[in-house]
Amino acid sequence: MQARLIIAICLLGTAPAWAAEQGGCDKFKWPADKAIAVLSAPDRAKMASGGELQIPAAAILELKRHTKAELPMAPERKPREGSFAGFVSFKGPSKAGVYTVNLSSRAWIDVVQNDKRLNSIDHSGATSCNGMRKSVKYDLSAGPLVVQVSDVNDASISLAVLPAD
Repeated sequence: MQARLIIAICLLGTAPAWAAEQGGCDKFKWPADKAIAVLSAPDRAKMASGGELQIPAAAILELKRHTKAELPMAPERKPREGSFAGFVSFKGPSKAGVYTVNLSSRAWIDVVQNDKRLNSIDHSGATSCNGMRKSVKYDLSAGPLVVQVSDVNDASISLAVLPAD
């Protein structure tokens, strides 16, 4: 019995080091410090799905069960049963360019502009980064757009849309 307890204590003592090796914040393809700081800021807005923001922006988005989310466009990937979804409208960037959509946790992202789903130009993720899970780059034109998230495990997610560095 004591041997099992000693082994368990040893394993628990090494777990954080093992987890850090699995994909910390340094594993993103591009610098993520700014996005992580924005996603983790204590003063970020909290908003219901369907709200509107101006780019650059960050918010804690309150989600609904995907069957009740009323997304403007059906997600490209079918959500899992029981998952959450939501969307934010943006007045849009004032100038065209490459922007990142950054999320605090696992989710599917659809960006809709001019009534069309945009294809991402690159994506990156880290499974063990405290504060950010995913960053996806899009080439946006000036003007309004919608960012939809679906297949989310929890009823809220932190989201930030920022110019790419």
